[in-house]
Amino acid sequence: MELLVPGTPEQVWDAMATGPGMSAWFTPTTVEERVGGELHFDFGGGATQRGVVTGWEPPRRLTYEEHDWSGIGSPGPLATEITVTGRRGGECVVRMVHSLFTDADDWDDELEGFEGGWPGFFAVLRLYLRDFAGQPAAPVRVMAEYPGEVADGWSRLASALALTGVDVGQRVASPSGAPEFGGVVERVHQTRESRDVMVRLDHPGNGIAVVGMYPMGDAARAMVSLYRYGDAAADTAADQRQVWAQWLDGVLGRDPIVSER
Repeated sequence: MELLVPGTPEQVWDAMATGPGMSAWFTPTTVEERVGGELHFDFGGGATQRGVVTGWEPPRRLTYEEHDWSGIGSPGPLATEITVTGRRGGECVVRMVHSLFTDADDWDDELEGFEGGWPGFFAVLRLYLRDFAGQPAAPVRVMAEYPGEVADGWSRLASALALTGVDVGQRVASPSGAPEFGGVVERVHQTRESRDVMVRLDHPGNGIAVVGMYPMGDAARAMVSLYRYGDAAADTAADQRQVWAQWLDGVLGRDPIVSER
């Protein structure tokens, strides 16, 4: 996978290779910044992943390995290589390569699914680097299961947040009864399996929100990911954490799952 992002090599390295940087656009993360150091990713709901740094060459190259990367029993270590290459005009090329070391021949679909989630996170990364690079960040992720089809759950969730049929560039604001938020739509994504909308927030406080619905076994799972930035980010996130969790539970009728840094 290769993408072009705004920022200097140092800014992009910070976002791709450090705990605070990865937490600002991906998921709550800690990194011991050295070869042999441990990485820890918290995906919420008790789902965590650990890895070990195998290459540390700031601000150009990071490599690490994860041994239990699949919830259905990993066949072998998954190696990730991230390289950052500066370009003219204040941009960088980021290249991410996954390599699976196994003799098994039935893991292509699992690895494809693993890689399939990255484009949405990369959209957050670009927006973070464009507007918020280096600012203090406080991520919050709230999830709730919906006992039905993704399309039905998304229809309910989008309607409750006034996100039905929105377009990129459109200004949105939460309706009465929903958690307070406002901003401009930056991305609308829809497949047969999933739906999500990304909003560049300016109220209350600056940040990014990603609201989505995804399949989860025989049911569906709603997810609201909030990335708050600035000196007041931690306080803003703390204020809204339980508000969003309780609201999502009420909309979908399920117990929410809260993840925080």
